[in-house]
Amino acid sequence: MSSLPCLPASPHQYPLSRLSALSLSGPDHLSYLQGQVTCDVTALPVGAQTLGGHCDPKGKLWASFRLLRQPDRLLLLLEQDLLTRQLPELKKYAVFSKLTIAPLTDLPLWGLAGAGSDAWVAQRWGLEDTGLVADGMACRLAADRWLLVGIPTQTDLPSAPEADWWGLEILAGLPHLSAVHQGEYIPQMINLQALGGISFHKGCYTGQEIVARAKYRGANNRALFILQGHSDQVIAPGDVLELALEDGHWKRTGLVLDSWQRGHDVLLSAVLPQDLASDARLRLKQDEQSQLTLRLLPYSLG
Repeated sequence: MSSLPCLPASPHQYPLSRLSALSLSGPDHLSYLQGQVTCDVTALPVGAQTLGGHCDPKGKLWASFRLLRQPDRLLLLLEQDLLTRQLPELKKYAVFSKLTIAPLTDLPLWGLAGAGSDAWVAQRWGLEDTGLVADGMACRLAADRWLLVGIPTQTDLPSAPEADWWGLEILAGLPHLSAVHQGEYIPQMINLQALGGISFHKGCYTGQEIVARAKYRGANNRALFILQGHSDQVIAPGDVLELALEDGHWKRTGLVLDSWQRGHDVLLSAVLPQDLASDARLRLKQDEQSQLTLRLLPYSLG
């Protein structure tokens, strides 16, 4: 029987060393970001969060992120290894606006998950959903799963492996791009439209025409999927996936976005053709003995 990451029986805290934070502040920080990203920044209330994407002019993603709105700034939370290419692009036109864009290297970021986590947050801060707290924000991702921002880690909570947090993110169908994926995918290919990360009613932003065409003209045939199976090899973002054909051959079909491994058991997110059969058999190109099958997404692609 295979194992999968699961919620602990009590609240646990998870380190999030892969995650980085960018701060946008100043008189023009809302309007500037509004013209750069897929989500509706100005419609986001203070103390709220949303997913989003930052695209190049061809609609290909520099980054996917979680956006938090605080009283005097915006925070973008994204994978650290995206920053080398993404941050200069985000700053490219900032010279014409009154704002400051800066990484926050000392901002506490950690995950909270496990049975009773909702009650734990409610007892400390009186929150039932995402909201502001004295030192930052508590962001509810799902039942008994939270992202804590600007809040020191807690001495009364046991720690859990960081890898399991990212495994829970995979099971939730949440996209996490790495540097190897930059410039590869439009936002719909990682399901941002199904996760509330694209506004089709806001004004123009970089790449908006391509993103809109994918929706209204059906110009997209790929999506993020979850795969489960076995492999003896260490898996990395960008590894090639192959699909079994009826004639016994294998065909390249997509790339690994993110992975979780425990022993031989693996869990992956990957961008694959939307018309992939539910009983499709896949493997990793570098491990011909690996076996992977699709899991149902926890949401509709719409």
